Amino acid sequence: MKKRLNDFLESIKKAKSIAIAGHKNPDGDSLCSVLALARLIQLNFKKDVVRVYDGNIPDCLDGVPDREKMLYFNKINLSKKFDLAILLDYGTENQIGGFLPIVNNADRVIEIDHHKNDNPIADICIDDEGASSVGEIIYNIISELKWKIDPDVLDLLAISIMTDTGNLKFVHTGKPLKIMANLVDAGVEIERLLNLLNNKPKKTVLTETRIAANAEFFYRNRLAVAVVGKDDYKNLDGRGDIILNLLLQIKDVEYVVLLKRQKDNQTGVSLRSKTKPILDIAIALGGGGHSCAAGAVIKDTVENVYTKVLDLFRGIK
Repeated sequence: MKKRLNDFLESIKKAKSIAIAGHKNPDGDSLCSVLALARLIQLNFKKDVVRVYDGNIPDCLDGVPDREKMLYFNKINLSKKFDLAILLDYGTENQIGGFLPIVNNADRVIEIDHHKNDNPIADICIDDEGASSVGEIIYNIISELKWKIDPDVLDLLAISIMTDTGNLKFVHTGKPLKIMANLVDAGVEIERLLNLLNNKPKKTVLTETRIAANAEFFYRNRLAVAVVGKDDYKNLDGRGDIILNLLLQIKDVEYVVLLKRQKDNQTGVSLRSKTKPILDIAIALGGGGHSCAAGAVIKDTVENVYTKVLDLFRGIK
C-alpha cells in the first residue's frame, strides 16, 4: 500500500490536468468522494480539478459542499487528453458511463474503490473491499499522507460514509464508526447533515411509495420485485434506495430487486438483501457490487430481465 500511495502522490504532483469521476448515477459516496478528493487536491497541491458525472444526481445531494462544481460529461471536451484521470467507486467498467473516453485517453489512471472487481482498469489501484465506502478509503489516505483538510472535506467524507452505510445501519466493522467519531470530534454535525439530505421533492417521495406498494412477492415472500417505468425513473434521479429500504423492512422479505426502465431496451437492476449474499446474482447479470448490495445495467427489456431475475432467485432460502 505504501508504494501505491507514493505513486498516487507523485502522479498528482506531476499532473498538469486532472479529471475525477465516480460511477454513473452517482450516489452519496460516489459524488461526495469525488468532491472531497478534488477539494483535497486543490488544498494541498493548488491544482484545478475537473469534476465529472454522468446520469442523474439525487436531489437530496443538492446541498453538499461544491455540488455546483460537478460538470455533466457532455459539457466538457471528451477528446482532451488529461494527464491524470481518477476513477472512484465505479465497480465495473460498464458503470463508468460518459467519463470512459477520458479514462481511455488519459496518460495515467488511478482508481480508488471498495467494490469487488476482477478486472481493474487503472495503472494504480488503491482498492479496499473491506471498506464501508470510498469516503473511508480517502479518510485513510489523508491520515497516511498527513494532508491538510477543511470543514467542507470533513462534511463530504461524513456524508460519503453515512449514505453508503444507510446512516451507519449496515456497518460490519468498527472502522467507519471510529472514523465518524473522529469526524464529529473535528467538527462535523451529524444532525445538520441529516437535515441537509432530507430534502426530496414531493413527486419523488410519492413515486417511491407508489412503486413500493405495487411490488410483487415470490418464493414464500422471500423475494420482492418492484418495477420503475421510464417516466417514473426520471422522478427517482436514476436511483431508488428508499424503495429498496421500504421493501426490506417487510418481515419475511430477505431479497429485494428493483428493475428500472432506463430506456426501451436498457434496464437498470438494483439488488439488496438483509443478510444473504447476492453479489453472484449481480455478476450473472453482468454487474457487480457488494455482498448484500449490488446491481447491473442490462441491454434488454424490463420484461425479459424480470424473467431472468426470477430464474436466478429460484430455490432461494
